[in-house]
Amino acid sequence: MPSTAAALPLRAGAWAEIPVLAAFRGLAKVMLAAFIFFACFAFSETSPYDVIALPTMALWLALGVRLHRGVMPLVGLLLLYLVAIGTSLMPYLAEPFPVTWTIQLVYLVLTSIMFAMIFSDDTESRMELALKAYTVSCVFSAFLGLIGYLQILGIEDLFYKYDRASGTFQDPNVFGSFLTLGALYLMHRLLTGTTRRPVMAFVALLIILAGIFLSFSRGSWGGTVVATGVMILSVYRTSASARLRRRIVALSLVTLAIGIVAVIGLLSIDQVHKMFEARASVTQDYDEGETGRFGNQLRGMALLLEMPFGMGPMHWRLIFKLEPHNSYIGSFANGGWLGGATFIVLVLATAFIGFRLMSRDTPFRAHAQIVWPALMMFFLQAVQIDIEKWRHVYMMLGMVWGLEAARLHWLSRRGHSAEDGNEHLTPY
Repeated sequence: MPSTAAALPLRAGAWAEIPVLAAFRGLAKVMLAAFIFFACFAFSETSPYDVIALPTMALWLALGVRLHRGVMPLVGLLLLYLVAIGTSLMPYLAEPFPVTWTIQLVYLVLTSIMFAMIFSDDTESRMELALKAYTVSCVFSAFLGLIGYLQILGIEDLFYKYDRASGTFQDPNVFGSFLTLGALYLMHRLLTGTTRRPVMAFVALLIILAGIFLSFSRGSWGGTVVATGVMILSVYRTSASARLRRRIVALSLVTLAIGIVAVIGLLSIDQVHKMFEARASVTQDYDEGETGRFGNQLRGMALLLEMPFGMGPMHWRLIFKLEPHNSYIGSFANGGWLGGATFIVLVLATAFIGFRLMSRDTPFRAHAQIVWPALMMFFLQAVQIDIEKWRHVYMMLGMVWGLEAARLHWLSRRGHSAEDGNEHLTPY
């Protein structure tokens, strides 16, 4: 009988066995890790992150990434936000700065959608790769920030600004907040006992926490504390093991005690003590008065009530000579009522799926317990700082929605498996 093997179509999975494609898939993972690592380079408007972004996204698209239905709400909201921004931009197309700002926003939105698509499949492996690369990036930047703050190499101006550690960032506030996700990843692995090198992980965590403290960013301090608390509470509540719960409590108390001792030690340094006193106050000089941050916000909100299309991208600064320092107000100023409403819906929708991912028993809960508290911190910080152009925020946004798409796909497959199993049951 003639063989029919040659007539059979090649299995889809067999393509992965072709050496050239396997090499390209390996290259794609390396480029993804590099893409994420370079997020820490923010010395200027353009960074290595932006240089590697397009070839990385192009390679992943060529190899095949899918747009799952779980990502569609994110895509819809981000595109609607861009429509609102574009509409508000129309009267100012002759002005280069608003146009450039809008183009950069489009690029960041595309990266967020791309991250969501990448993390929708092979989720656990890709998320672990991404979080490792991000954490290495945090340790690298925090270490340089410490070198700059201690002024031990004579190059402190690169990593030290306004008497505060800034690492590889222009702004110490962005630097401090960037480090939070790396700290959460290491803390989660230490608490759950999933790290293979606990001593190395603990040392890396101390470096990152020192970077956060020496950034003297009030938002980063508070955000890290809140995000850590949310993560620990979630891990504790979802743990079925009494032994693991005891471990979580014990390690949390030990870490807290070490942190307090470390802070006291740092405050014994006169330079650190003076800066801590200056930064620990609830408000700064630039916050107060009619033309301060809060005064501008109150006057601006009154104006925006009469401006359905907003002030136009980046026009708040032309009116008030300062940024709004509030992304919620900024979204109304840059994109009008539609832009502001869309931004708020995006935050609320992401919060809903973020907390759901943390509470449901799925293979993706552990990563959600790390990523969502970090992103939640940025949404909270958005009340007192402008996060619209922070590259890593769009990365985390894509991560959370990618986890949600993976969860829905996992539930769908479980449902089909249960149905297939029931079909083979013979009733008595």
